[in-house]
Amino acid sequence: MEQMLKEFKEDLTEFREVTDRFYAKEVSTKEYKGFSGGFGSYAQKGGNASMLRLRIPGGRLTKEKLRFVAGAVAEYGVEKAHFTTCQTIQFHNLNAEAVCGIMEKALDAGIVTRGGGGDFPRNVMVSPLSGVEEGEYFDVLPYAEAVSDYLLGFIKTVKMPRKLKVGFSNSPANETHATFRDLGFVAGKDGSFDVYSAGGLGNNPRMGVKVAEQVPGTEVLYYVKAMVETFIAYGNYENRGKARTRYMQETLGADGYKMAYLEKLEAVKTGEDLKLEVIEQPVNKRGNGTEASGRRVIPQKQEGLYAVTYHPIGGVPKVDWFAAIYETVKDMEEVELRIAPDETIYIINLNGDEAKKVLEATADGARDLFETSVACIGATICQVGLRDSQGVLAQIIEEVRKHDFADGVLPRIHISGCTSSCGTHQIGTLGFHGGVKRVNDVVEPAFTFHVNGCDLAGEERFGEQWGMMLQKDMPAFFVELGQAVESAHTTFDAWYTEDPKRLKTLAEKYLY
Repeated sequence: MEQMLKEFKEDLTEFREVTDRFYAKEVSTKEYKGFSGGFGSYAQKGGNASMLRLRIPGGRLTKEKLRFVAGAVAEYGVEKAHFTTCQTIQFHNLNAEAVCGIMEKALDAGIVTRGGGGDFPRNVMVSPLSGVEEGEYFDVLPYAEAVSDYLLGFIKTVKMPRKLKVGFSNSPANETHATFRDLGFVAGKDGSFDVYSAGGLGNNPRMGVKVAEQVPGTEVLYYVKAMVETFIAYGNYENRGKARTRYMQETLGADGYKMAYLEKLEAVKTGEDLKLEVIEQPVNKRGNGTEASGRRVIPQKQEGLYAVTYHPIGGVPKVDWFAAIYETVKDMEEVELRIAPDETIYIINLNGDEAKKVLEATADGARDLFETSVACIGATICQVGLRDSQGVLAQIIEEVRKHDFADGVLPRIHISGCTSSCGTHQIGTLGFHGGVKRVNDVVEPAFTFHVNGCDLAGEERFGEQWGMMLQKDMPAFFVELGQAVESAHTTFDAWYTEDPKRLKTLAEKYLY
């Protein structure tokens, strides 16, 4: 690993040179995107600033890494940060010096940006409370961290058709969408994994193909190597639009894909020794006799310990929050942060007194379930984004707050600025992806409405598309929906389950 980090650091000389040439207008935006993405950075819309994606394997942000993030924000005057649905941290509005400087210093803190974009293995995802969650089948984090280290080795040696996303799930909650990732490991009650492959969100979404059952955790690297080999052999190198793993289901068929994958697996198993020796790191801390409770407090499986949730609106915290939360937790034993795939942050391993302090330090976040809604960074920053997903979420929340609905009257929603599903709109109870709609010969900002998606294992489904809703009408729609549910003295989930047609009737006047 040390040698790999050394090589990544040596590559930064070239990154600095090309980045300087880009800002000097000597390199086109398209050329720069093809180069910089492999370093975890892209130019933002307009080409006058950069974003940088910090890989955080499993979303696990230790105090040491948190200290680096807080220091980088202060040193380079970072103006905007975003927690992503792939459990990473993105910095935005960076100049050339900031993006290069943070990238280099991150390596010294054990944070890699290499492969954060481009045609590379991306951040390995993990159920955010793995290791501390009551009812989990087992702690999958150690296996995921081993896979993350292994995949970094492919960044400089393998040319894949497109990116590869790997996820681990510790329970049927399936928060990482492991059953429909490029490669997903799903924990079972017996301590083994079921393995799913060639799934994904975005254009032409696909559920994953179950390629193996009851796989020992010690063998997961064989399945990762087989996935890479299958993608290289059967992925589409000619058409980037069809170069994701899910399209192999179209070209090979689901059964044909499984057969091809298992052939590669057999070859890998006979060709090299990739067995893991995972050393689990149990939580040794126990509670101090004090208790904590509240909407944002979750009891852990460790006696007397708690996790506290924090969800900044749209996954965008105030940048000084990193320093504030570090100062709050720096002397707390075994405490760390976990970034979740829904842009929520969990601060874990807190005793009762510590949980109360963290609650105070995170009081500016979402007030209820609806305010934990998910939104990608949106078109004001993203080169390919069509609509300002962050802006429309803020508009909706501002209007809804005027009505003081009870928690649960409105559900969490998922908003993506385009079809790419970075806001995971396809698996939300209610989801939206950005576009345009011509109305009375006027082109209006609009969002396609998706309904009744679900990511729970065994109940997975992509939402149905009901039509397009004008952006300017979305706040009014949610106010009317909240009023309808409130008048029934229930929650949205119960209201919709009892009679789904009511939502269709209410939404029809807003849809085109």
